Amino acid sequence: MSQPLLQVIDLKKKYGDTQALKGVSFSVEKGEVFCLLGVNGAGKTTLSSILATLHPATSGDVLYNGKSIYSDLPEYRQHVGYCPQRPNLNPLLTVKENLYFAGKYFGMSDEQISARMHELNQRLGIDEYLTFKSNELSGGWKQRFMIARTLMHTPELVILDEPTVGLDPDIRHQLWYYIQHLKSQGVSVLLTTHYLDEAEKLSDRVCVLDRGEIKVIDTPANLMRSLGKKNLEDVFLHLTRKGE
Repeated sequence: MSQPLLQVIDLKKKYGDTQALKGVSFSVEKGEVFCLLGVNGAGKTTLSSILATLHPATSGDVLYNGKSIYSDLPEYRQHVGYCPQRPNLNPLLTVKENLYFAGKYFGMSDEQISARMHELNQRLGIDEYLTFKSNELSGGWKQRFMIARTLMHTPELVILDEPTVGLDPDIRHQLWYYIQHLKSQGVSVLLTTHYLDEAEKLSDRVCVLDRGEIKVIDTPANLMRSLGKKNLEDVFLHLTRKGE
């Protein structure tokens, strides 16, 4: 069996007296869409931010291709793309300039940046709005450029923290298609979402977090079958409301 791309080992995070993560362990395979589910406060964003190296863990380890990310964080960051919950494009720059500086941050040449923007335009159709500033864009277009920025350096692991929240259904579905495209290219996607239909449609496996602990990890199909539920939403409600 091949080595997982990402291994999370007994990860804990404490804020003062609050234990946000209580020993979380799981792995993400290459080319897998792994979905984090949980009610508000379950620890999803805390976990995503640790894996994106925005915050340190209190204890535990994260392995990338079998090596601790903490042994060389700059090297790990070269392989990871992170899209946060809220758009944070620089409002003083055009979106093209935002993408350009994202590429420069990862050491890309002007030629590489230009080629990558062309590739992303083929998939995301961003060319028409490149000269706009972020405050001139709708929520859907801001999110599309957030994802484009996340992908500028062609990461092997993409962390998407609720990327479709508040978007119109048609834009949500367009982003679904792109996530499926990333998977087809062998990119691993760690997806946090509150939309259970989204998780059911996109994920190879789901991980249900509850108050900082893993409730269950399995495929949507296995969970629905084992619990006798028609959809993932019913599974989620069963696990989080009944506490079974």
